[in-house]
Amino acid sequence: MRLPRIRSASRAIFLAMLLLGARASTAQSTTSQSAESPNNPTFGPLDRWKAAVLAGDKSGLKGFYLSDPRAFAQTPEGKSTDPSNEEPEFWSRLSSMGLTAIVPKVLEQTSPQPGVVSLVLRIELTFQSKNEARQSLISAAQVWVGQGEEWRIFVTQRSDVQPLPALRLPEAKIPNTHLYPDPSEAHKDLDTALASAQVDHKRVLVIFGANWCYDCHVLDAALRSKELASLVVANYHLVHINIAEGKSNADLAKRFQVPLDKGIPSLAVLNSDGQLITSQKQGEFESAAKIGMDDVREFLNRWKPNLAK
Repeated sequence: MRLPRIRSASRAIFLAMLLLGARASTAQSTTSQSAESPNNPTFGPLDRWKAAVLAGDKSGLKGFYLSDPRAFAQTPEGKSTDPSNEEPEFWSRLSSMGLTAIVPKVLEQTSPQPGVVSLVLRIELTFQSKNEARQSLISAAQVWVGQGEEWRIFVTQRSDVQPLPALRLPEAKIPNTHLYPDPSEAHKDLDTALASAQVDHKRVLVIFGANWCYDCHVLDAALRSKELASLVVANYHLVHINIAEGKSNADLAKRFQVPLDKGIPSLAVLNSDGQLITSQKQGEFESAAKIGMDDVREFLNRWKPNLAK
């Protein structure tokens, strides 16, 4: 996946913090212990928002957007001047277009401070017209703020409705929102993997990516699949390097000759001494619509160590 505009959820969080000031922290006493806490695997307000979109409930959707301070929305056309009206209008209109199903997949979920939840979403849509069903996709980011017992959307970004690409790799049905650790953990995780490789002489498979990147989740699903998991475990120690907004851990990308502007996920293979064996320089795995299981298997087999010695 090439670096998209939607990746800027962290900038949206920063904006939210500036505009909200201390308001978000005052929500801690009424929201942090609730069943809809950001520590919960499912975020209840998102489920209710999804139901309102599916029902085409414009007035209900309007209640999800913060009015004081006023919500901020970034659309493909630019900054919305009236998000509490324009966003409900956009989402409710999908129902009249034949929307029959909506599946928001949470790629990344963070709580930068009590009472604030940031979500990076891949929203899959199914439309029915006459006897034909078509699937579409919207990439989005939302920053939710707790107000008493309620949650409201304060910052939102979204793409246009796009055709849902056909994937050749297994779909990541429930993405691991913590697949890529905090960027600050990269050097420590790499050192740990190399220490293990010194003992068992496996190779270290370094995967550059980010939690907002759906193709990164799809590759992970392939590596953990029954077809490939044993091959991975027998030959590699995996290290996930979080590039965050595209600038984190640039030193490691340079060290392992991985050009991040070609897209992610991007892989490098090291021997047990930490020497570079190979790296992807043309974004070979950046699109799950272009590669299949055979491509991943061939890569793993080609660069695995000779442990028979």
